[in-house]
Amino acid sequence: TCCTAFLETLWKRGLTGDKLSLIVTDGGPGLIRAVEMIYPGVARQRCWAHKGRNIADKVRRKNQEECMAGLKRIYTRPNRREAIKAYRVWAARWREEEPSAVECLAKDLEEMLTFYTMPAHHWKKIRTTNIIERLFREVRRRTRPMTCFANKASCDRVLFAVFKTFNQYWDSHPIRHFTHKA
Repeated sequence: TCCTAFLETLWKRGLTGDKLSLIVTDGGPGLIRAVEMIYPGVARQRCWAHKGRNIADKVRRKNQEECMAGLKRIYTRPNRREAIKAYRVWAARWREEEPSAVECLAKDLEEMLTFYTMPAHHWKKIRTTNIIERLFREVRRRTRPMTCFANKASCDRVLFAVFKTFNQYWDSHPIRHFTHKA
């Protein structure tokens, strides 16, 4: 798949995974399979924003506000044990009325709670894919008005400038240098 090819390219360019503590993904099966193949030993966190949208799609409109508020109480707990307790309360509340929503979270619960194995000050940023999606939005914002590029190098220059700007920001606002605790 294209996800596997992309990750293989990263591997060949030096991102071998020996220093990766966590990979955060949406629920796309192709990407999940590619990560499992290329970086099998790296912990994975599934994105709460994507999972929340998937669950909301399975909940009747009249129940959405209460159900989604209960969902938020799971991932905002102060530790994994409390998050599991909150999940059990939420699941017990919705199992009869919204069984497909409960099943949607139940099947991926372990990967939804991986962020709890990392330092607490990173949790808010690593429980979703929002950081990378913000970068992609910026790339689209910069490239859409251009409609076309003279050549591949001109596109590469724009992408390089966007990535360099974000990297400079992240250098002064790091979300790295933490170790994974099994």
